[in-house]
Amino acid sequence: MKRIIFGILLLAGTVTAQAQQSFLENQKMFPRVGEAFREKEESIKQEFAKKGIAYPAKQMYIRSFKLDSELEIWVRNNVTDTFTLLKTYRVCSLSGKMGPKRKEGDRQVPEGFYYINDFNPNSSFHLSLGINYPNYSDKILSDQKKPGGDIYIHGSCLTIGCIPLTDDFIEEVYILAVNAKNNGQDFIPVHVFPVRFGNTRSLDYLGSVSLTDNEAQKFWVNLKEAYDYFEKTRKLPVVMVNSQGKYVYTGPGNEAGRAMAQANPANTPGAGK
Repeated sequence: MKRIIFGILLLAGTVTAQAQQSFLENQKMFPRVGEAFREKEESIKQEFAKKGIAYPAKQMYIRSFKLDSELEIWVRNNVTDTFTLLKTYRVCSLSGKMGPKRKEGDRQVPEGFYYINDFNPNSSFHLSLGINYPNYSDKILSDQKKPGGDIYIHGSCLTIGCIPLTDDFIEEVYILAVNAKNNGQDFIPVHVFPVRFGNTRSLDYLGSVSLTDNEAQKFWVNLKEAYDYFEKTRKLPVVMVNSQGKYVYTGPGNEAGRAMAQANPANTPGAGK
């Protein structure tokens, strides 16, 4: 009987170990992902070594700025650590204008607080990572019937309402995201801002845009609170949404992505791009 019990426990341990690796190994089975790991992983490891960070990162945070056409990757290996900037990527192009996405077909790139909800290794745009637009705030403030959807960070360097990178860049970002999810980060936060709020010229530009749009101005002031918190602490605030669709910040604690997921459990991964 003891041998049988030991055998069952050994099998359970083996299954658990395999499950921990299953997402990574499953993703590598797709040709584009497998090739990306073979061609890019060594250079990514070198980037980590330069920053003095153990590879692979257990957690990552993605931050994008529309006016600057940049996407940042921040990483850390412990929930008590602050985030370290690993790399900044150039965003290929931008559709729409400053301001949040509010309806299907407006060509807008969303602004706000999201998380990765889809990994597409067979994307029509090389590789793609879906974000959970519309989030809970968007569902309140956007068109109730057709808010739009299928928003991705993807390759192929073209877009209508998404965040496009070159194929080389999306491969690196995809590898980092796969590793983070494989290490247990179910909600990889993605924050999209109109500008770097710490840049005076960018703020002046945003001010000129919002002169005739009071709602946009209030929305950006709301986003700036989270931007300022991260700039000061290198940690993410807890982000929730009130009944009016406004983001509410409750200070340090759980990660923003997890809080958003709890606030809006109806968002599920889709096929999309």
